Amino acid sequence: MNTYEKIVSYLESNSISFKSVHHIETHTSEESAKARGEDISIGGKAILMKIEEEFVLLVISASRRIDTKKIKRYFNARNTRFASVDELKDLTGLVPGSVPPFGNPILPFKLYVDNSVIANDKIAFNAGSLTDSVIMSVNDYKKIADPVIFDFSKG
Repeated sequence: MNTYEKIVSYLESNSISFKSVHHIETHTSEESAKARGEDISIGGKAILMKIEEEFVLLVISASRRIDTKKIKRYFNARNTRFASVDELKDLTGLVPGSVPPFGNPILPFKLYVDNSVIANDKIAFNAGSLTDSVIMSVNDYKKIADPVIFDFSKG
């Protein structure tokens, strides 16, 4: 089962309502938002980061950027960096832009979600591919993804 199928199965088995959108291949948050017909601010951008010695998954609104100072302060960490393309492929089997905003049981990482995502009614994200997206309510997302929520983005 590929990542998209895992997500759909997980959502369906938990009776979560969602909309699946098949679209042209997209490589940026802007392209994805346009292909889905949604505002960029509801896009959930999932970023794999290494904080000290552990990889974690961070999710922010696609209209914002990660604030590494806030992340270092929250984790009391000196060293943070984004996963390389090779590390991302090795750890997830995915390419940049296709990482969904889910930790376990979809991806084996602790999940942290920025307040910018929670401020929206909906979340839209590429679901394990550059051509398949899912749109769902943020309340359902919070329930099913069970993330740790804190402020780590900037305009």
